[in-house]
Amino acid sequence: DVDDPADGRAMPRIEGQIELDEVGFEYEEGVPVLTGIDLTIEPGQTVALVGPTGAGKTTIAGLIARFYDATEGEVRIDGIDVRSVTQQSLRSQMGLVPQDPFLFTGSVRDNIRFSQPVKSDTDVEAAARYANAHEFITLLPEGYDTQVMEGGANLSLGQRQLICIARAVLADPRILLLDEATASVDTVTEVLIQSALDRLLEGRTSVVIAHRLSTIRHADLICAVDGGRIVQRGTHEELLAAGGLY
Repeated sequence: DVDDPADGRAMPRIEGQIELDEVGFEYEEGVPVLTGIDLTIEPGQTVALVGPTGAGKTTIAGLIARFYDATEGEVRIDGIDVRSVTQQSLRSQMGLVPQDPFLFTGSVRDNIRFSQPVKSDTDVEAAARYANAHEFITLLPEGYDTQVMEGGANLSLGQRQLICIARAVLADPRILLLDEATASVDTVTEVLIQSALDRLLEGRTSVVIAHRLSTIRHADLICAVDGGRIVQRGTHEELLAAGGLY
């Protein structure tokens, strides 16, 4: 379990630099998942993590959000060790769009507004338009007031993902973590999601985990992860020219 430090302070407004300094991590003692991860992401950069299943990509993102604490080394945001600040002050400035979008029982409107309950209906609709979700929401039986069934069972996977993106838009995060956000959707929905993500990524520090080339080819930096280590790094063109895992 991750706990706030006794003297934990609030994370100041995040500018967006992320540093992983010789980071190692073990879920079980003696079984390393990450080893010697050195990575600096500058404010506003988009960095993609690619590699086989189980390579450690999602764990890297989890350490940035402090879902876990590094076993070795430090994870810093704007030069501040993430273990020294309160979790709420850190995560309230982050957005997460996971592979399996999670919706809560309640209306579509409430789901978009989940982390920002004081936002107006106008703000909610603007976020949905930004996320390419407004059109399908207006076609639902009660529009934004349509009740979401448990687990979002009355919506398609792509629709649930677009609502999660709208939720992230409304939160206006300083750092964005995307974990296989287009992995399980059809091609038409992927275009809508990718268009929304391109807008959402603009001007934010973003860590993108993906297998689909369309999601990562324009990243500022691509890191190929294998066996818990970063084995290659560069742009799409540089890595293609270099050969190797990528």
